[in-house]
Amino acid sequence: MAKRSLLAAIADEDSITGLLLAGVGQVSNEPGKETNFLTVVPGKTTVEQIEEAFEKFTSERDDIAILLINQHLADLIRYKVDNYTKAFPAILEIPSKDHPYDPEKDSILKKVRRLFGE
Repeated sequence: MAKRSLLAAIADEDSITGLLLAGVGQVSNEPGKETNFLTVVPGKTTVEQIEEAFEKFTSERDDIAILLINQHLADLIRYKVDNYTKAFPAILEIPSKDHPYDPEKDSILKKVRRLFGE
């Protein structure tokens, strides 16, 4: 498989279901690369599990080009998302059904604003 050819996702059940139906899901027998998504279930998934998935997708895997993360989940690990500086995988914050997108929180938009001195 070519390097950096997959999307990964850390999202709620509805978002992951939609992404899987669109064909984003990857299941592999290769150790450490079993799946490219984490389904976050309120009350069952811990912040530590979200952090571990973020680290795995951004640091340990070389096949991920873009990491999609629900913005409300990115808020739980905001310090990690804001301090992430690598070009790949690109981190894109997406809305969820129950949590609208807030551009003021988006780490990419914050970096662009700093770049342009806003």
